[in-house]
Amino acid sequence: MNQPALAHLRRVDKVLARVIKQVGPCPLAPRRGVPPYQALVKSVTYQQLNGKAAETIFRRLLALFPDAKFPAPEDIVAAPDEKLRSAGLSRAKTAAIKDIAAKTLEGVVPARRVIAKMSDAEIVERLTTIRGVGPWTVEMLLMFTLGRPDVLPATDYGVRSGFARVYGLKELPLPQELLAHGERWRPHRTVASWYMWRALEL
Repeated sequence: MNQPALAHLRRVDKVLARVIKQVGPCPLAPRRGVPPYQALVKSVTYQQLNGKAAETIFRRLLALFPDAKFPAPEDIVAAPDEKLRSAGLSRAKTAAIKDIAAKTLEGVVPARRVIAKMSDAEIVERLTTIRGVGPWTVEMLLMFTLGRPDVLPATDYGVRSGFARVYGLKELPLPQELLAHGERWRPHRTVASWYMWRALEL
């Protein structure tokens, strides 16, 4: 799936080409069938936590609603804050998840078939009106749920750290510096970003 992206990135960026050779093929693919509502709830749950802690809290959240594989927006809205917080969610995350659910019922969070027809910019503009959902959260949705090919999360600490390591910088690049360099990666910045994350493991 990503062969055209790899060929392009190798051609336009010789430094990145070496990383691609070390890491190997990129397996990135969209998570088919995951509704945007569910992806946003999970993403907010995971914000600012390490993977293991976030997964534990997320599993506890799902366990609060045993009658469904994933709680419906109506169930989240109706649930007392104390119930959601018992899973380990902070007050801010509880408020954000309830707003995601409410905005889903209002139609602000589109269904998957609707969001598939929207541009990246339209999706960012609409979803960042939700409490606790910033550009980074929407960028993760674009990359990992929708499989959009040209997303560069320039504020992401991991991407910036990987870039600094790959290109031998003493300090993290500013987001605008990363965006400027990333122009050469278009229209495959999602795959390039994935390699910045993987570079931290080399």
